[in-house]
Amino acid sequence: MAGSEAAWAAANAGIPVVIHEMRPKVGTFAHRTGDFAEMVCSNSFRSDDHEQNAVGLLHWEMRTAGGLVMEMAEKYRLPAGGALAVDRDPFAAAVTERLKSHPLISTSYDEVTDLPSSGHWIIATGPLTSPALAQSIRSATGAEALAFFDAIAPIVYADSIDMDVAWLQSRYDKGETEDEQKAYINCPMTKPEYEAFIDALLAAEKTEFHEGETAGYFDGCLPIEVMAERGRETLRHGPMKPVGLTNAHNPDEKAYAVVQLRRDNKLGTLYNIVGFQTKMKYGAQAAVFKLIPGLEDASFARLGGIHRNTFINSPTLLDDQMRLKSHPHIRFAGQITGVEGYVESAAMGLLAGRMAAAEIKGETLPPPPPETAMGALITHITGGAEAKTFQPMNVNFGLFPPIDAKGGRRGRTVRYKAYTDRAKDAFTQWLG
Repeated sequence: MAGSEAAWAAANAGIPVVIHEMRPKVGTFAHRTGDFAEMVCSNSFRSDDHEQNAVGLLHWEMRTAGGLVMEMAEKYRLPAGGALAVDRDPFAAAVTERLKSHPLISTSYDEVTDLPSSGHWIIATGPLTSPALAQSIRSATGAEALAFFDAIAPIVYADSIDMDVAWLQSRYDKGETEDEQKAYINCPMTKPEYEAFIDALLAAEKTEFHEGETAGYFDGCLPIEVMAERGRETLRHGPMKPVGLTNAHNPDEKAYAVVQLRRDNKLGTLYNIVGFQTKMKYGAQAAVFKLIPGLEDASFARLGGIHRNTFINSPTLLDDQMRLKSHPHIRFAGQITGVEGYVESAAMGLLAGRMAAAEIKGETLPPPPPETAMGALITHITGGAEAKTFQPMNVNFGLFPPIDAKGGRRGRTVRYKAYTDRAKDAFTQWLG
């Protein structure tokens, strides 16, 4: 995501760009293709509400700045209530085609194993940086690269879901069209069914890590069994919460818990289980997930998995131009900088591409103001965060300079609107 957006931004500023992509020659645990911007976890860019949500505001900023990722996401959008979900394979293919057809962009498919010693470079290798390049980064920075574990949710074939048990509905019927209001498949659980599911989940065989792997998890993508270990009710108040949903088959009976599945492709033949990232072994996954009512005969297009992600201690290593302080000809962008999520990664790529292009032209592009979503993120990773406890972070209003708006729960709506209004004004001025 970040590399695609960086290349697009720099090339559109008139700078020739070479994209170095090791796939498909050199694969990773999670990728299946050689396409740019391949989505390996969820197919969702999360909330598209640009008035009440920080990530929705980030969508707005990227669209306003002419970002490629948001343009292609809109083109291959799928119904997902208030979220922006995409048909992942056509989306990645379209991003790849646009980049390859740009007259100022060329592609090399050889693996980069060392940090280059000259030129202008943006390292946007994402969370799955190749071991050789990761070692080169460690050598250049004089510090161990930080790491955490990330997990992938399973994908189910739609025709194997029992719709006599499950029903279509977005939480609180959110969405302007009927498709949006019925964007999720919901599988209800009684209390005994939920308790049996938790028991099986906790007892299932899990993937064991290699000796010496001590990285933690990113809280925004915890495996479901890790959440369950924190308390038997944790899942019921997280991805399995039953609120805002009414069973179409039995409207008078309130489910104790609900498992949601979100459409994963335009055809509607694939659905991913929302929030069900897992480190269970493959055999255990099928057995446990088939305990979910409506999924007793489920067929899986992809089972879940877990992989190690790499990111650098950006507050210590990067300046406000996203340059490596010890090697200022090299910029870092995307998830390797310690932002979490597709949108956040792409946004940092957009900034890195614009900043690099400006520098090549003999100019300096200041970072966006901290009142903006992009500015809040870059401020966080280049000095706003505490280096000793630095961990991957999604965009959120807690990263923004505070704004005064009181009045309890209703006041929160007013406050969030004030954040987004202020951000849009500041971003428009910065962009101009």
